[in-house]
Amino acid sequence: MAPGEVLQLKIDQVLSEDATGTLVMLELEALGARLVKAELCAQYIDHNILKADHRNGDDHVFLQSACRNFGIWYSRPGNGISHPVHMACFGIPGKTLLGADSHSCAAGSLSMFAMGAGGIEVALAMMGCPLTLVMPKILGVYLEGKLQPWVSAKDIILELLRRYTVKGCWNRVVEYHGPGLESLTAMDRHVIANMGHEMGAITSVFPSDDQVRSFLRQQSREEDFTELSADEGATYDEEEFIDLSELEPMIACPSRPDKVVKVKEIIGRPVSQSYIGSSANPGLRDFSIPARIVGGRYVPDDMSFDINPSSRQVLHELIKSGDLEKLIGAGAHLHDTGCGGCIGMGQAPASGHNSLRTVPRNFPGRSGTKEDQVYLCSPETAAASALTGKISDPRDLGMDYPDFEEPENLMDMRPLMEAPQEIPVKVELRKGPNIKSLPVLGKLLSVITGPVLLKLEDNITTDDIIPAGAEALPLWSNIPELSRHTFSRIDNTFYERAQEIEEDIFLVAGENLGFGSGREHAAITLRFLGVRCVIAKSVTMSYRKNLIDHGILILTLGEIGDYEVFNEGDKLQFFDLTSCTGDNGFLELRNLTKNKTVWLRNELSDREVEIIKFGGRINYINEGGFAH
Repeated sequence: MAPGEVLQLKIDQVLSEDATGTLVMLELEALGARLVKAELCAQYIDHNILKADHRNGDDHVFLQSACRNFGIWYSRPGNGISHPVHMACFGIPGKTLLGADSHSCAAGSLSMFAMGAGGIEVALAMMGCPLTLVMPKILGVYLEGKLQPWVSAKDIILELLRRYTVKGCWNRVVEYHGPGLESLTAMDRHVIANMGHEMGAITSVFPSDDQVRSFLRQQSREEDFTELSADEGATYDEEEFIDLSELEPMIACPSRPDKVVKVKEIIGRPVSQSYIGSSANPGLRDFSIPARIVGGRYVPDDMSFDINPSSRQVLHELIKSGDLEKLIGAGAHLHDTGCGGCIGMGQAPASGHNSLRTVPRNFPGRSGTKEDQVYLCSPETAAASALTGKISDPRDLGMDYPDFEEPENLMDMRPLMEAPQEIPVKVELRKGPNIKSLPVLGKLLSVITGPVLLKLEDNITTDDIIPAGAEALPLWSNIPELSRHTFSRIDNTFYERAQEIEEDIFLVAGENLGFGSGREHAAITLRFLGVRCVIAKSVTMSYRKNLIDHGILILTLGEIGDYEVFNEGDKLQFFDLTSCTGDNGFLELRNLTKNKTVWLRNELSDREVEIIKFGGRINYINEGGFAH
């Protein structure tokens, strides 16, 4: 396999969570599925657990009925965040995993080949269809040495983000190797693999070694262990080197994960919230170490010290060990086991105040506060800053680094999940009033004519396109209503202006369009509102797939100055869709307003062009009669 070749991968395990899972189940219904065919499929309730009204509860009832109908494991609210729970209950070295959540790549910590994808891709994987992707380059990261006290796994991935930025690992798999791995537990590796997505990587892969064996033994699943590592003398397309002993506490400044500096460079900035939890730091030690830092001390009165346990298993052990008592006694506020404030579902910081968080992302407004100032850091830095009320280097606390040893056994969460029935029974899908069937998307005509409704800058995230948070997230199973929030953080007139357009709609964007979350809602809402073509300098791989799967044509700006040719309101015309032959040629687009012709690159394969012509992947399969 050479970089650039098209591959098809068999997918062994599939996961979805409730924010994206509702569309996955509706897509299974639209595709006429009966029973899933992948080895193991699991549905987790971890995003929409606020239950401010009936909508979240209705989603849970719908998802449980769909799991019973299609033969999928169902994890109830309170069991925890999908990624660490799946790792504990079902992760197996050497298996492939596809998830309807961009941080599904965290399973690379168990030597799985795991990645996130849009809902249609996930639904097809559940049905047994292979995943198509382009063979990536492999970045080998050699680790040596051992982390110093007060430095942990979050500092490793923040250092890599400092070096590579949010787009430095596009179409790459990051493979970690070297003697430095010996001291990194499976959950340490989870932290690193989880945030590999923030560098643009397809996924991250760790070897399956004694640390992985210890983790599986802790979960009473040692029989699932298989030793896996790179061959002796293996080479990589690109290489990186990190001496763990030289790392210091790191922190990402607002409002992007790659704005990384050493903590000591910004000490003293006031902090009003310190937040510990999320899929990025979900391990027991990520809560126990902070508990032992703050134990016997008190956070200031004006400090919001928020604790989001990542799983029922972790919460159980924190209670058992007495560490939860230390956190509560210091003034911590305990929240639900789930994603919570990471995606703006509660725990929003006060306006004009700094928030330190152990979450994976700090995009503007993602916390639920529009003008937020969120920093990403390790649990050690978060705990130290919670005590002092200002950004603090944990090495300056004047105490010894707390002792911590992983317990031999942890609570088995599988009895608290609903397994697929041995003898399948067809179950009616229970749809509450907020759950709407997928909108019917029409085919794409050869001639596309209409205005540029919005011109976007570089690094527009899927959060910018469709926000999460307590206001919008309950609508993720209702595309017509959710579409009202499209681009609401950038231009709150977009929805109304789109409603007034009777022609096709064009969007123009800069580099790295659609990075961050893999939510397909950021594509289907555009298509629902009439967007037929996106013109961009570059589009991330996951967002590109989602746009194509929902029938949106993607054209890539060719010359350096082409971006400046377009303005909002310009009327464009593309009239030669039949020339999209997948040969990376150039295509003609006319700017009717400026009477100019712009030549854009075609980077679509023949198959992708056919999907777009049919109006999306579901039409392509159902009407075209194609298997995948």
